Amino acid sequence: MDVIRTFGNIIDSQVGSHPLRARRILYAGWRAQLANLTVHADKRLPAARRYAARVAMGKITRALKHPEKAAAISLFTPYEPLQTTGVLPYSVEQLSCFIGGSDAESAFLEAAAQAGFADTMCSYHRIFLGAAASGLLPRPAFCVYTSLACDGNLITFPSVQDHFDIPGFCLDVPFERSDDAVGYVAQEIRDLVRFVEGCIGQAIDESALRETVARGWRSALGYRRFLDASPGRRLPADMTSEMYAILTNHVLMGSPETERFCSMLADDMESAPASDGLRLLWLHTMPFSQEPLIERLNFNDDVFITANDLAADPMLIDVDPDRPYEAMARRLVYSCYNGPASARTERALDMARRTQAEGAVLFNHWGCRATLGASQLIKQDLEEAGLPCLVLDGDGADPANRSDGQTSTRFDAFIELLGAKREERAGAADEGSAR
Repeated sequence: MDVIRTFGNIIDSQVGSHPLRARRILYAGWRAQLANLTVHADKRLPAARRYAARVAMGKITRALKHPEKAAAISLFTPYEPLQTTGVLPYSVEQLSCFIGGSDAESAFLEAAAQAGFADTMCSYHRIFLGAAASGLLPRPAFCVYTSLACDGNLITFPSVQDHFDIPGFCLDVPFERSDDAVGYVAQEIRDLVRFVEGCIGQAIDESALRETVARGWRSALGYRRFLDASPGRRLPADMTSEMYAILTNHVLMGSPETERFCSMLADDMESAPASDGLRLLWLHTMPFSQEPLIERLNFNDDVFITANDLAADPMLIDVDPDRPYEAMARRLVYSCYNGPASARTERALDMARRTQAEGAVLFNHWGCRATLGASQLIKQDLEEAGLPCLVLDGDGADPANRSDGQTSTRFDAFIELLGAKREERAGAADEGSAR
């Protein structure tokens, strides 16, 4: 019996008529999974990845249990002002990933469609909107979101505000990458702090906020140590672990958990075994539940992901922790997901150099117009720079928008291409030595 599928079917069967019962079942299932991750963690995973799984599951269950202490946020929302005051992250992307990972997304996608949300929207956002519309999700205290990376934010969060009748704050991130833009966003974050203080009835201590931002910077340095130690080594992982890294590095930035995760990850990599497997750079969202990719990438020493740009992005931007507002603003303005497509290419090439990746996979997630529009430009620029790139079309959350057969065929062909290129390089090196 497939336990996860059975669990998802139970949730689906209850949502329409008994949403509160469905919520209790979902919460109980996630609490059981948290206990399982604590007692029976997958020993194939290194300590850091097991820790990140427990942290992510623990945070989402707490937010579901105590929504009055939580804020609905988007992935790129600076978490430090919330972390400083103990506000829980009620992340759209994280909730939707966990619902999808529970095989319970279909009822919520249907609820979103019935509520009038187009199926061309990002599936993560549609799942969240459907879960809210169906009555499964409890009312958060307030919303904080950005205009960065996902245009779905500008539909989802105003809808959530109206649905729950809660206050919201949007950080508008200019397309321009400049010091003036950093100053503009820094002032917005100062306004955000005042907004949060008004919502929770508590002043944010500036020295505590400064330390939270400094902790985020230390996390970034730890993550860089992990990336720089990866050439010639392989740290066992599955695609779900890569998703946890994305959530930990964004949704919990500035937390003690993220600092510990990044430090542990670096330590694990520095002691990881040698590997001569094909090394892939993954760009954009992580389709962690798609079977053909699970079969080819989970715990595979022959082909594996060495880095992911969504997880690494906030960690590769230099900031001054002594200027906390500017530091948080700089992470947004100079994100590789802001500005022209060339910013994505530059970040990918930097990561490829750090990790010695031999090829890149750019995942065109359904509904993400920015990535869909830029994907061929990114592919062209990467290949002109000598990094082969596969563009995969699919959906990280909605199985209806996937083609497993096409994914298998194209991924296998790409791996064969990378293997042939490696043999060519080895042959050229042998010829050079013979001379």
